[in-house]
Amino acid sequence: MYKELHHPLIQSLVNTLRDNTIDAFVFRHTIKELTKLLLYEALREEPLTPKKVITWNGEKQYSYINEEEIIVVSVLRAALPMHEAVIDTLNGSVSGFLGIKRDEKTHKSVLYYDRVGECAGKKVILVDPMVASGGSLCDAIKVLKAKKVQSIYTLNILASPEGVAEVNKKYPDVEMIIAKIDEKLNEDKFILPGLGDAGDRAYNTR
Repeated sequence: MYKELHHPLIQSLVNTLRDNTIDAFVFRHTIKELTKLLLYEALREEPLTPKKVITWNGEKQYSYINEEEIIVVSVLRAALPMHEAVIDTLNGSVSGFLGIKRDEKTHKSVLYYDRVGECAGKKVILVDPMVASGGSLCDAIKVLKAKKVQSIYTLNILASPEGVAEVNKKYPDVEMIIAKIDEKLNEDKFILPGLGDAGDRAYNTR
């Protein structure tokens, strides 16, 4: 399943990313702000757990998200600003990383790095800014499901209709939270109108 968000602030931030004149710092900052809004939506129905804390006037019990049950997994490297935004908010969560790259000739994704620890029964927030063909995201989900996770939410900045359809077809139980679904993929499997290569723009790589 998937949910595209239509809030004016989200659309304004997405369109800020489309501006090729902004520098890497502004690009990363905008990605982080968008990620926090996506996270807000993903955790809308998250149950709260009671916890005793020491307040200014003694011990009290309040309800919190059980962050220790959440694993934040990013698809390297473009997702790193998103990852930072999530763990800054859920600082009790655990981190994991998957390295997945696209073969420029075949357009197939290749897993080259897996640093996701024990996560059986855990809730995963999987961050990946761009869902083009959907191949990389499907590969990441496949890896996580093999580890027996309880559930997966994906946070995505931009997606193509084709990519959303591919992920939804293979993994209908995974909920995608998407800032904007763009028009289409071109023949080279890039999102149109898109915003360019998110990893390159975030870190000034060429």
